[in-house]
Amino acid sequence: MVFHNDAQSAESAPVSSATSAGRTSTTQSAVYDDLEALMAVLPPDTAAQIQHHQQADQLIEVILDLGRRPEARFLSKAEYLSEQVVTKEDLQYCIDRVGYFGGDNRAGIEKTLHRISAIRNRSGEVIGLTCRVGRAVFGTIGLIQDLVERRQSILMLGRPGVGKTTALREIARVLADDLGRRVVIIDTSNEIAGDGDIPHPAIGRARRMQVAKPELQHQVMIEAVENHTPEVIVIDEIGTELEATAARTIAERGVQLVGTAHGNQLENLMKNPTLSDLVGGIQSVTLGDDEARRRGSQKSVLERKAPPTFDIAVEMLERQRWVIHEDVAATVDSLLRGRPLATQIRAVNEAGEVITTTEAPKITATPLKGRSPSLSTTKGKGWRSSGRMVPPKGSGIVERLPVTAEQQTFEAMLDRALNEDEMVAAATEDSPGAGSRTHRRSEWRRYFASLCLWH
Repeated sequence: MVFHNDAQSAESAPVSSATSAGRTSTTQSAVYDDLEALMAVLPPDTAAQIQHHQQADQLIEVILDLGRRPEARFLSKAEYLSEQVVTKEDLQYCIDRVGYFGGDNRAGIEKTLHRISAIRNRSGEVIGLTCRVGRAVFGTIGLIQDLVERRQSILMLGRPGVGKTTALREIARVLADDLGRRVVIIDTSNEIAGDGDIPHPAIGRARRMQVAKPELQHQVMIEAVENHTPEVIVIDEIGTELEATAARTIAERGVQLVGTAHGNQLENLMKNPTLSDLVGGIQSVTLGDDEARRRGSQKSVLERKAPPTFDIAVEMLERQRWVIHEDVAATVDSLLRGRPLATQIRAVNEAGEVITTTEAPKITATPLKGRSPSLSTTKGKGWRSSGRMVPPKGSGIVERLPVTAEQQTFEAMLDRALNEDEMVAAATEDSPGAGSRTHRRSEWRRYFASLCLWH
């Protein structure tokens, strides 16, 4: 077990937090990796190659696939470690030295944060291993230190490998140790607090509840609230509808939630029917005529169904560059109505200072599929708006087609009928006006057309 301060390490970059007076203070983050424990699990030749590598402190994971060369993936590149391919003996060497593989095909090394994931063939035999380095990085949540202290629920979004679990672990420690709150971690894959019955010291005073099977995570979430009186529940990888429902139940009981979900942006979560309830859920409603006219939209629109489970959402674009949504309800409503949004971005610069910037809203923002944009943001896409419809050349006078002999005969018959109609009306003291003549002309046209069709 090694604690070290390494300014060159990608996960140990210095982080500064803003004080109430507006100043910034730079702190060096400490990394707890225990890489030697992972090396003891790998085949000796592979472990020796990694230990002598110049970027060993930036190792992300080691790939061992049957019949292929072992591969090491670092923060900036991936490379093969040997010309010899991985054999079944190599895989069995690793399996014998790790813990039990659960229903999610994950195992760990006791008292460490490393994770070993298995790939099986159709017969259930292990034919590949992903040995991922687990690091406890202290001081990584300076970007959202002020948000963590608000007692509001926080949802972390981001692609796999961006550091969601690492940030979640540090948030749990800060809430338990620095803020003195009762924190319970729902650790389904033993990825947050490590393998074994004794949790890793990286979570501080927070308590950890293990889950026997991944499909039972939602039950353990409810059990934690009912049995252990927590103030904060920490959940990693909310992925099913039952877990989303359990999270809403916990939030409605007044317990602060801190969780993660896979998805690059908040809009991805809104389009996911399984997890959309985390941000309030989406439903289709029909507006009245006055409301639709006021909004400048169609009558059938998409709206948020309920208050969001999580008050704050954080999109982790990179390890040290996050997008903050401090009001999830307002953000979801704006996205549904197609309104441009101003984006708050927090990043750590080279000096270790937290820089907060706000990007101007994009005028070309479009609403979710199935929702018509407002008139103010609608941009035509037809021939006329694109400039491809060109008016004809000339004086602008529309030329009329020549009248045939049959049309001339028909117009003459129509005039005679109308004149006779006016004479009869004058004799009965019922003088028709211009509008009446036009109406009768239309009636005679229909009458003559019916005669032609009948013949």
